[in-house]
Amino acid sequence: MAEEKEEVKTFKELGICEQLLEACETLGWKNPTKIQVEAIPHALEGKDMIGLAQTGSGKTGAFALPILQALLDSPQAFFTCVLSPTRELAIQIAEQFEALGCGIGVRCAVLVGGVDMVQQAIALAKRPHIVVGTPGRLLDHLSNTKGFSLRMLKYLVLDEADRLLNEDFEKSIDEILNAIPRERRTYLFSATMTKKVKKLQRACLRNPVKIEAASKYSTVDTLKQQYRFVPAKYKSKRLGALNKFKARECNILICTDVASRGLDIPAVDMVINYDIPSSSKDYIHRVGRTARAGRSGVAISLVNQYELEWYIQIEKLIGKKLPEFPAQEEEVLLLLERVTEAKRISQMKIKEGGSKRRRKAGGDDGEEEIERYLGNKNGKKSKKLKR
Repeated sequence: MAEEKEEVKTFKELGICEQLLEACETLGWKNPTKIQVEAIPHALEGKDMIGLAQTGSGKTGAFALPILQALLDSPQAFFTCVLSPTRELAIQIAEQFEALGCGIGVRCAVLVGGVDMVQQAIALAKRPHIVVGTPGRLLDHLSNTKGFSLRMLKYLVLDEADRLLNEDFEKSIDEILNAIPRERRTYLFSATMTKKVKKLQRACLRNPVKIEAASKYSTVDTLKQQYRFVPAKYKSKRLGALNKFKARECNILICTDVASRGLDIPAVDMVINYDIPSSSKDYIHRVGRTARAGRSGVAISLVNQYELEWYIQIEKLIGKKLPEFPAQEEEVLLLLERVTEAKRISQMKIKEGGSKRRRKAGGDDGEEEIERYLGNKNGKKSKKLKR
């Protein structure tokens, strides 16, 4: 059986129709990834699926292609709902659906927080085929947007299911499940398998096919992982902007763990772990931002003396002893003086900026304000207070 799967080289052999094959070619998808090889045939047969795969392995294509093919056979509005834990991932999933479905006229709507609900309601009024959203905002529209319903839904996808099952989303997920048809196809995808994911599998999937395209916790073979021991006092902090990074206006992005899941930016060549995560699973997601879908990449972790224990746990989890990144320590430390001076100047400017804001707000006239207040308390009139 394994040998037969290895012989599959094209999307056509998986059963993808001609219109979607053209879309794959346009996107540069030459060969299906492992999760796509495993998942697509089962999905085309109409089975529920639970997929466990490495992050960056092509999960979106694994569910988007079969759904679009089913939509071609039975076109209707509100055909599919995809739930995502973050707005960034939701937007990205919708972009993938639109890219794959541009030749067949697929309409998508994205329902996420931080965006005007009226504009989203207008998009829903156009009766899209695919709705992608975060649980809270989707529930808001189901409750408040006139004419919007998922009673005719055919497909439900839960992406990054392990994160969808935390306390923030649990109630919303339950209410959404109660508002959609029981007769539907359900796909559940997750980079990691947890007890909550297994519980959800039992609750909302019917005789699902389980696809495990990776070991429980692992990183892709094309990812080169290293570490560098750096004393804590030598680390400095910066901020960046995701959109500039995606547009390649900036080549370095400084970010928090919010960016550790779901973001598929093909041009990411390297991930640097500035802080070592206390949860080893978070490391898997972080380094998964590079070496995606068969590409190569590098991950370097800056480890200080307080983080060694966490780093050892990561090595145990992934089953690898990682090599040290070679660097000329003396050359690097020569920059310490310049970094320290830049930090001093920036802190001074921040302080000056705060003083200017206080002066504009009258903060430096504090004594005068107190005198006016006390004068008023003593029966004297205060022009400022009177006005």
